[in-house]
Amino acid sequence: MSQTTVAKRYAQALFQLAQEKQVLAEVGADLKELVTVLESNTELLDLLGAPKISADRKKAIVAEIFSNAHPAVVKTLQLLIDKKRVNEAVIVAKEFQTLASSALGVADATVYSTRALTDAERAEISVAFGKLVGTEQLNITNEIDPSLLGGVRVQIGNYIYDSTVASKLEGLKRTLVG
Repeated sequence: MSQTTVAKRYAQALFQLAQEKQVLAEVGADLKELVTVLESNTELLDLLGAPKISADRKKAIVAEIFSNAHPAVVKTLQLLIDKKRVNEAVIVAKEFQTLASSALGVADATVYSTRALTDAERAEISVAFGKLVGTEQLNITNEIDPSLLGGVRVQIGNYIYDSTVASKLEGLKRTLVG
């Protein structure tokens, strides 16, 4: 069984628990923080995956480091330690975010532009592209790409909406050259 499949199962279980207890936002925020900590601190993930350290000690470390996190997040991490799948914690957290966003009518989008977007532009893009994909709101991450020349390219999940000058010039070139 692939890591992603297993991670989705853990994420689904955590999502259902958070939904039942009505703490989706809190658990989601804690998992976002967890991802930040684990991605910026690879030594911690190495420590939690070290075979020479007992599972009880690892669980105590997790409980201490994430003492302010929601208990469901801490228990999920401890379960991943028990099942020797702590290396999948980031994938579980990201899968949870996807499930929670979907339940709340929110989608993540990456907008590539030649310059940083203003808040008004972000709001306008959120409304326009949110309608296209059937969500109420988009969480927009703005990536600067000077090679676009102008316009924007929006990626929402597997969908890409490209209205950049570079893509229009490429289309024109294909039409003229054949």
